[in-house]
Formats: sequence, structure tokens, C-alpha cells
Amino acid sequence: MKLTKYLFCYFTGNLPEEEAVHFAVSEDGYNFTALNNNEPVIKQTLSKKCCRDPFIFRDNEGIFHIIATDMRSEDGWANNNSMVVWDSDDLVTWENERIIDFSLFPETKSANRVWAPQVMFDKEKGEYMIYWSHNNADDDLDTVIWFAYTKDFKTLTTSPALLFKPKSNMAGIDGDIIEKDGKFYLFEADEAKNAVCYAISEHLSGPYSEPQNNKVSVADTALEGHCTYKILGTDKYVLIANQFRAGGYFMQESTDLINFKKVESHNFSLNHLRPRHGSVMHITDEEYNILKTSEFI
Repeated sequence: MKLTKYLFCYFTGNLPEEEAVHFAVSEDGYNFTALNNNEPVIKQTLSKKCCRDPFIFRDNEGIFHIIATDMRSEDGWANNNSMVVWDSDDLVTWENERIIDFSLFPETKSANRVWAPQVMFDKEKGEYMIYWSHNNADDDLDTVIWFAYTKDFKTLTTSPALLFKPKSNMAGIDGDIIEKDGKFYLFEADEAKNAVCYAISEHLSGPYSEPQNNKVSVADTALEGHCTYKILGTDKYVLIANQFRAGGYFMQESTDLINFKKVESHNFSLNHLRPRHGSVMHITDEEYNILKTSEFI
């Protein structure tokens, strides 16, 4: 399978009709074109019937999945305890909608923030690790990164547990893990430093160490909702993020995942999509052409 192009999966705002899955595609990883006239491509029918922070990925069997925050922001920012999941064979028809409810687990029975889930396959354990931003109403932790394992994205094989919290003991959200040269880089929006920072580990499930000078964002304003992906055929990695206070999207790039430089706004196109938080997946030419010519809901 030759991966050549890019699919961006995102949501667009805080109104209920904007809290849904949107798609855009790109040939170069810098300039994206909306699909479906930038309208939602999935209609959520369960639980909150609204979702945020969608993460799209291809499993080892070639099946696509989207996992997202099951949340309606009009209900409040500390009022969700679940994730929503869909499956697809072709990136167009999304089925098997289901909810993973963390209030059912003893460790997270008081969960009131279950945000920004992502997934990576753990080669050491032979299972998929789900990790997300989490807060319990009845413990002393701020909103930080938790994790659990699964084989089918329906049930968990381990109990939810803490993956990473900043040394400051303040919030660290929107975890995004990239593997490079046998090391795992976890990028998180660090409340104490008001920036995207990184921690590093030899293993996907940690422990993650936090270098002293670990700020990686080079924007003049605070970022969150970040996503990191490789530019195919190069040694470059791009980090895109929401400038949640200033508005709009920011892009920066690196070859070592530590030292980044800004990509000037005229060299990428994302803001016309009005994205808030999403994820980018590499796709084939065939998948790109199917997406470009398909009708969604």
C-alpha cells in the first residue's frame, strides 16, 4: 500500500451543529480542500449526539475508525464521561456507532471530562492504546492524560490509568504521540507554560520524562488541539494547532520533533475550513479519489 496523500478529520465550533465530523483532503500536507462543502460527513445518533476532537486511524486489518469526544459544549465544560466510535471499510460509509462510557469503571466513575481521544498500536503489547485528556470530579488531579488498552475499540482490556501529568501538577491536555527512531514523543498543551510541550519515553505506555526545556510551540499565542504528522517523502514533521485565543490555525515544522520553525501563513491553507481540533491520516491515491467523488450524508 503506497500512501501518498492526506485526510484531515476535524470539527468546526461550539454550536451543536458544528460539533460533528468534517473531512478535508490534501495532496501535499499543507493545503487542504473541504469535502461535502465543509458540512458534517457523519450524523451522530447516540448519547450527546455531538462530538469534538475526532481522531481517525487505520487499524492493522485495514479498517478505518474514528474515535471522538462525546460532548455537547452547551451542556458545560465539565459534563461528559464518554467517547464515541465509528468504523468504516471505505472512509465514506461509517457504521457501528458506539459509546465507551468511563463512568462505568471504578477508577473513573466520577469522570466529568473525557476529551480528545487518540489511538496507537502498541507493538510490545500487541494491543491498541487509547489515550485521552481526563478529569475526575473526586480526585486531586487536574485534567491530564490517561490511557487504557483495547483490542476491538468496544471493550477495554485494562483499567483506565494515568499516563502523564506535567511536573507543575497543572493541566496538560490534548495528548498527541508520535514515534520516531524508537522513541515516543508525547505533545501536550501545558497550562503552566501556556504552550505545547513534549515528554519522551522508550515505551508507548510510559513512563514519560519531561525535559527541562520542553516547549516546542513557536507561536506568539497559546495553542491547543494540536496534531502532528509526517510529510510523505521527506524528513519533515508538521504540527498544526488551534490558536484558541487569537483564532485561526497555526502550522510549524521540524525534522527532529524538538526544534520547530513556523510555516508562514501564505504557505498553507487551513483557516477556510474553520477547524478547531482534529487529526491527519495518510491515504492512498485510490482512497483520495474515492473521497473526492463521493457523496456523504
